[in-house]
Amino acid sequence: MITLKKARSIIKAALSKGAEAGLNPLSVAVLDAGGHLIAFERSDGASPGRFDIARGKAYGCLMLGLGGDAIQKRAEAQPTFTDAMNGLYGGRFVPVRGGVLVRDGRGRVLGAVGVTGDTSDNDAVAAVAGIEAAGFTAEA
Repeated sequence: MITLKKARSIIKAALSKGAEAGLNPLSVAVLDAGGHLIAFERSDGASPGRFDIARGKAYGCLMLGLGGDAIQKRAEAQPTFTDAMNGLYGGRFVPVRGGVLVRDGRGRVLGAVGVTGDTSDNDAVAAVAGIEAAGFTAEA
């Protein structure tokens, strides 16, 4: 499971990666396997609406069991499916990169991380950095 301590570690490493890379202010949400928020933090200067975006990126990954890369590709190829899923999940699903599944060493999904604030590709890089720094496996 992702403990609060591990969630904070993920956030710290993701924000550090963003700062090192000179990215725009990032916001990071860490969810458990059931889609419940464990921890969230936004950098100074990040807009307040970033909470919902970060959570939505992670939530979509959990609900579909896919990383953000696969979800974004599916959204581009099958927008009707993505729209239906977003309706099914009450609009809480953001189908772009930056949502990353967190897996343990045996491949089990423990939760997901959503990062927002820069390009979706850069958001995903920061999320992966945070997850790996905490000792988990990332599925972007």
